[in-house]
Amino acid sequence: MTEKETLWDKVLQIHTTGRDDSRADEYRYPYEPTPYCVLERLAESGLITESDTVLDYGCGKGRVGFFLNYRTKAKTIGIEYDARIYADALENRKTARTKADFVLAGAEEYQVPPEVNRCYFFNPFSPEILHKAMARILESYYENPREVLLLFYYPSEEYISYLMTVSELEFYDEIDCGDLFEGKSTRERIMIFEMG
Repeated sequence: MTEKETLWDKVLQIHTTGRDDSRADEYRYPYEPTPYCVLERLAESGLITESDTVLDYGCGKGRVGFFLNYRTKAKTIGIEYDARIYADALENRKTARTKADFVLAGAEEYQVPPEVNRCYFFNPFSPEILHKAMARILESYYENPREVLLLFYYPSEEYISYLMTVSELEFYDEIDCGDLFEGKSTRERIMIFEMG
């Protein structure tokens, strides 16, 4: 664990480090927080501002929401299916220096609020669940047309292949994160798709 991981948790007054795969299976992947160095790069991109509402799929203990609210002032909502990890997010909210909302629900059922215009994913679940979550995002979009950006950190080939087939999505840009880590993984990026 890098110094930055513990430093940001201290600044935000939360506890989000570590990995938890105790409830992981073939459909729902382990809890693993997005590295803070990646979140810094996202916050500096200008793609998220105080007028945005970010929905973090598979929010875990709330790191993305707390950090983005702190750095960009955007409203954030985290959705988590695991009641035990969701309870950790609520505990973090009691001490956090910043705001974030959390919902205990599966992505397949969650009704996306009309104010959400940024959706963040760090491989929280299988492509099968992603299809169902996308159906909910599209429902919300058609009921309330607006600019919506979907942000995928460390996307799998299965995710990318599926996203390229969704007619309502257009590849928008990507944020390269390869220089932040040793080794040269092509997955170290945030792929951005625009709905429209």
